[in-house]
Amino acid sequence: MSDPFDLSGLSGLAEAPSRGGAPARPAPTYLSTLNPEQRAAVEAAEGPVLVLAGAGTGKTRVLTTRLAHIIDQGLAFPSQILAVTFTNRAAREMIERVSRLLGRPVEGMWLGTFHAMAARILRRHAEAVGLRADFTILDADDQVRLLKQLLQAADIDEKRWPARMLSIIIQRWKDRGLAPSRVGDTDGAEFANGRGQKLYAAYQERLKIVNAVDFGDLLLHNLTLFGALPDVLADYQRRFRYVLVDEYQDTNVAQYLWLRLLAQGRSNICCVGDDDQSIYGWRGAEVGNILRFEADFPGAKVIRLERNYRSTGHILAAASGLIAHNAGRLGKTLWTEDTAGEPIKISGVWDGDAEARRVGEEIERLSRLGDRRSQMAVLVRAGFQTRAFEERFLTIGLPYRVIGGLRFYERQEIRDAIAYIRVLMQPDDDLAFERIVNLPKRGLGDTALQAVHGLARTRAVSLYRATEALIETDELKPRPRQAFADLIAAFARWRAALAATPHTELVERMLDESGYTEMWQKDKSPQAPGRLENLKELVAALEEFETLGAFLEHVSLVMDRDDGAATDMVNIITLHGAKGLEFNTVFLPGWEEGLFPHQLALDEKGAAGLEEERRLAYVGLTRARRRAHILFAANRRVYNQWLSAIPSRFIDELPPDHVEPDSELTTRGYAKPAAEADDTASGWRGDRQIRLETAERIGRASAAQLTIQARPTRAAAGAKTLAVGARIFHQKFGYGQVRSVDGNKLEIAFDKAGTKKVIDSFVTAV
Repeated sequence: MSDPFDLSGLSGLAEAPSRGGAPARPAPTYLSTLNPEQRAAVEAAEGPVLVLAGAGTGKTRVLTTRLAHIIDQGLAFPSQILAVTFTNRAAREMIERVSRLLGRPVEGMWLGTFHAMAARILRRHAEAVGLRADFTILDADDQVRLLKQLLQAADIDEKRWPARMLSIIIQRWKDRGLAPSRVGDTDGAEFANGRGQKLYAAYQERLKIVNAVDFGDLLLHNLTLFGALPDVLADYQRRFRYVLVDEYQDTNVAQYLWLRLLAQGRSNICCVGDDDQSIYGWRGAEVGNILRFEADFPGAKVIRLERNYRSTGHILAAASGLIAHNAGRLGKTLWTEDTAGEPIKISGVWDGDAEARRVGEEIERLSRLGDRRSQMAVLVRAGFQTRAFEERFLTIGLPYRVIGGLRFYERQEIRDAIAYIRVLMQPDDDLAFERIVNLPKRGLGDTALQAVHGLARTRAVSLYRATEALIETDELKPRPRQAFADLIAAFARWRAALAATPHTELVERMLDESGYTEMWQKDKSPQAPGRLENLKELVAALEEFETLGAFLEHVSLVMDRDDGAATDMVNIITLHGAKGLEFNTVFLPGWEEGLFPHQLALDEKGAAGLEEERRLAYVGLTRARRRAHILFAANRRVYNQWLSAIPSRFIDELPPDHVEPDSELTTRGYAKPAAEADDTASGWRGDRQIRLETAERIGRASAAQLTIQARPTRAAAGAKTLAVGARIFHQKFGYGQVRSVDGNKLEIAFDKAGTKKVIDSFVTAV
């Protein structure tokens, strides 16, 4: 079998295909389609090159044309080129484009994801790191199973120190290029009272014994290999005459070190990326990699692609003005030869439901004008925000799809919580009981669960009834019997409280007392905070229904939704998932402090977190081709509590000449006319207190707009203006009568929603 790495058939490892004596050829036709900056990036073949490609500036065209140009001009054989991407899809698209440009299939190129290229190298040199060439690549589940075995062998309580948590910590170390010997005591202190580093070392040894690696090992073992065997590294440095990297701003430390080692031989490395679109810090991406490119490769050429082919002038100017507030960037300004288009629209609404109504109305209006729904997108900062839009779109019959994720009621944590509610309301629901009986883990093994199933079949009863009977016997060991007994007792307690406890409060208590909420609080995965937010949103959603039975019926109808053959559907996506996509119209809801920028990012990373959140806002704006509509709410409901919200600081940072506030905002003094703009805040402004007061006024005004116009209205200015017996209007609960007053807290008997306690600022006297 021939060696795929053997280069003996070439003219020499260090030599490119020769063109000596060949007559000069006219410039290839593919160059004529490029603008001057794009062409410069394609033709700058020698030496390090950083292409700062702004959103919509033709990044992929530059990268693929550069690859084709290197091959077409005889600068290297395909097998002498290393091109790395982040997804298999991007790799396939790249090779297809290169083949089209050259008019022939391109074979032999080292083109693929970081992991694929690293695996290819590792299989050739597996013995050097203690493996065989036929090693297995473990998936996440296999990795967790192996770690569970190690925790058990080390007598570590897996409930307190979950294997999945350890796998995330280990992956974080590998993303930083840290082998066990390089993990410091401080780094390993966060798991199992400082035993993290030893467990990591044991895990790596166990992987070698079973001849396996995980994804993080592919690059880590490459780094070990290159460090231990300089001759092997030198061979690859000679082989790869050109190195090309896509989305360089998303590289982690291990990927950065791997690339730098391979490119040091010739320094013919071209990295394409956008520091302003580095939004994946939570999964290890280091924006500093692209920021220090010129320091890593002295004499590097930096070529900026700033001409945008996607968005209108107002959108680009607003996005550029926003991102200019970041200090950690190399700097560029997008521009277009397209028209200025529509200014960015900014709307203030009462709450999340009003926000969804507003977006739904605008989508219907644009649809009537002939715009396709598939070219409209709602981009949310947090997954829990999708529920209000899904509910609204279902209500008005607007087809939609959730891209890159599940619909709200299909998400794991929501299905789990609903299963708890189903068992509470209907104990004989076997599917629901089976889902949550050991969730969170209660120490119930297969033997105990099989005993329950066996008794249920024998007696022809539900699993719940079989469990009730089984705990009265001695057929189970004490530990599982007690676990079953505690669960049955808990459901009996919650069921008894149902009549006297508001159902929102009861579900919140059930999720807490069952340990389900705590399970996600302890989970250290990047998804855990979002799951907790979704659970809060679920509890908030319950408030819209009189009973849990009505809620479960609603969920059943929602889950049974069938869009049939509908293809023209509105898109709902998280901002992180929207990168790389584009739409004619983009709606950006939830631009409020604490939600966007997200409080967790600010708490964990401070200024760096704020800058990444601002980059995320920039990404959101630049997804829009023709229209962008930002919305913020004066109030957000968290669990069953209403919280006042203030507009995001990012709204303050948008250049006023390129935005169009609603008339409500303008008349309330939130936006100054451009002529009166003060330089300190790009024309928007006042201090935070003014913004807080403005948000409150907007919220009250929005509620007032919902009252019957023929009746005289007056805004509630405080408890002193509302006496017992006064008639009021609440935007969510409707009309009611004040029963008691306690400071700014009112007890109101609503005509349809029953008696509720509310804050006076949320009601309007009528």
